[in-house]
Amino acid sequence: MRDTTGIEDLLRPHAPQVLGALVRRYGHFDAAEDAVQEALLAAAGQWPSAGVPDNPRGWLIKVASRRLTDVLRADEARRAREERAVALEARAPITAEDRAPREDDTLSLLFLCCHPDLPPPAQIALTLRAVGGLTTAEIARAYLVPEPTMAQRISRAKAKVRGVRFGRPDSWQHRLPAVLHTLYLIFNEGYTATSGTSLQRRELSGEAIRLTRTVQRLLPEDGEVAGLLALMLLTDARREARTGPHGELVPLDEQDRDRWDKAAIEEGVALVTRALARGQAGPYQVRAAVAALHDEAPDAAATDWHQILGLYEVLVRLVPGPVERLNRAVAVAMVDGPHAGLAEIDVLEGELGHRPDAVRGHLLERAGAYEKARAAYESAAGQTLSLPEQRYLRARAARLGP
Repeated sequence: MRDTTGIEDLLRPHAPQVLGALVRRYGHFDAAEDAVQEALLAAAGQWPSAGVPDNPRGWLIKVASRRLTDVLRADEARRAREERAVALEARAPITAEDRAPREDDTLSLLFLCCHPDLPPPAQIALTLRAVGGLTTAEIARAYLVPEPTMAQRISRAKAKVRGVRFGRPDSWQHRLPAVLHTLYLIFNEGYTATSGTSLQRRELSGEAIRLTRTVQRLLPEDGEVAGLLALMLLTDARREARTGPHGELVPLDEQDRDRWDKAAIEEGVALVTRALARGQAGPYQVRAAVAALHDEAPDAAATDWHQILGLYEVLVRLVPGPVERLNRAVAVAMVDGPHAGLAEIDVLEGELGHRPDAVRGHLLERAGAYEKARAAYESAAGQTLSLPEQRYLRARAARLGP
């Protein structure tokens, strides 16, 4: 069996460029996306033996265009669209401009995939398929759903955006937060999987970083884009130290910091430092600043919790959500003691799953209330679908006695 890993790594960055070229030229996002997937499969089958062409993107555009026009010609129920596609092909054949990199198409695709009419799960699925170049099967495996379910989700999403004008929307500044939020959700699911046997799904966190890098190249002066990329890099830098030899969860204060990725930390710190210097900070920049303080501390005891608490005070004013308030409660506990943190947690509301009980268990343990801490850990373990988190929480409970 031929190893196509290198070819797939080469193909993935080309996928949004090829799709953008076809959608910009012909429209019909759903049919164009299918044609691009066929072209990618053809390349994966031919290039390992025939060699990579001099212009891989041009080759893919040419093959995908042929597949798309074949589909349009064969669609008897939509003869008018067929005639338009044939006329376009005859009047304006694929040009050097089409073959040239058009990274702005990637941003346009992201805006299309994160259309406000789509719910977040559909935005994520369509982004990973159309912009990330992942197959439906890969996305389904990453999110632990059956492939037919994911295929239906993607099909419904494509149907929703059918007919939407391709290109950067006039109000793109208002749509950018949805793009960044989608990338943030993809990263978070990859960094700490919400269910399953593995703590992390590296293909998702890696894809989120790659796509965010693309957006940052296209919008280099946007502080929040830089902040999100910095946050991802600073968080992902701890990846290797987060699990033990058997896949068990290792909490931040117990991690071997020599295993952290120093290059990623340096890049993330530089990004957030430049972003913060431009003016008023947004939520992703503040989160990245918190991550930088954790990463730059030589050990857990040296962490500047007073500064972290100050940053969370800023963050909860910008984003007064339950996750932000829970994180602030942890910082309060580290500065003012566990009882102060527990008082903050007791008034929290919102869908936070097992997290409040997990934090409550930790703070109760610090306060010496071991029986209550054990009950909180057990409660948290019963709420999470992540097996590594379950094992970690139950181990903490067992350590406190029967």
